[in-house]
Amino acid sequence: MAVPEARPNHTIYINNLNEKIKKDELKKSLYAIFSQFGQILDILVSRSLKMRGQAFVIFKEVSSSTNALRSMQGFPFYDKPMRIQYSKLDSDIIAKMKGTFVERVKKERKKPKAPEPPPVKKAAPMVQAVVGQMAGMQPGMQQGMQQMSQASRMMHMQGQGAYMHPSGMMGGMGPGGMGPGGMGPSQMMPGQMPLMQPLENPPNHILFLTNLPEETNELMLSMLFNQFPGFKEVRLVPGRHDIAFVEFDNDVQAGAARDALQGFKITQTNAMKISFAKK
Repeated sequence: MAVPEARPNHTIYINNLNEKIKKDELKKSLYAIFSQFGQILDILVSRSLKMRGQAFVIFKEVSSSTNALRSMQGFPFYDKPMRIQYSKLDSDIIAKMKGTFVERVKKERKKPKAPEPPPVKKAAPMVQAVVGQMAGMQPGMQQGMQQMSQASRMMHMQGQGAYMHPSGMMGGMGPGGMGPGGMGPSQMMPGQMPLMQPLENPPNHILFLTNLPEETNELMLSMLFNQFPGFKEVRLVPGRHDIAFVEFDNDVQAGAARDALQGFKITQTNAMKISFAKK
């Protein structure tokens, strides 16, 4: 059954997420699969009982959130299909950009009136003394209960550094068909011999990934490559966090994934380098 779409918004609301996944790992995985659609301003995940299995992803552009909603609706994420819809309201960070942000006013609960002690007969001085002690204790007890009940129910949005997939980077080739740092003939010194560019490995159904950040894990890479036909598995190298292998059914499918994800930034500083593995 299709989820009815509300008015397009910069923020998408996701539910039916696996509640067993830790907060930090969930945020990294959500960023890994949604950053391909555009610049992400923030990802909000709460571990409170009321908000478990839910998250908000805030994009800079509405077109990015629209593409993400349509492309990832029902995507199997940690063995559960995601349910995605537009957020009903603008997030704080978007409202501030639009100039429509209004500070939320928290309603203070009215203090319950302390019940008046029942009238006591003069013939019972011991009972009067006990009631007097209880009446003196009630204000302190009320103050303690009030402090315990004042818990923040709203999740404030933090200005995280925004990461973005490098648009237009296909195949890792520089302008003019030269590799990064390549030198054209017109830039060579007189008498200088042109340098031989290293030959690329022949097509292979296994890809070799380098320049991966330290926090990379098998699940994160599987999320990235699972969207391409023919994906089989990810293999990490023990003792090395910066390299990995990804296997496909054939070299054509592996080449398509390589061209699409070449230079993808898992973090702001690490652009992934992908080549065919040596046979």
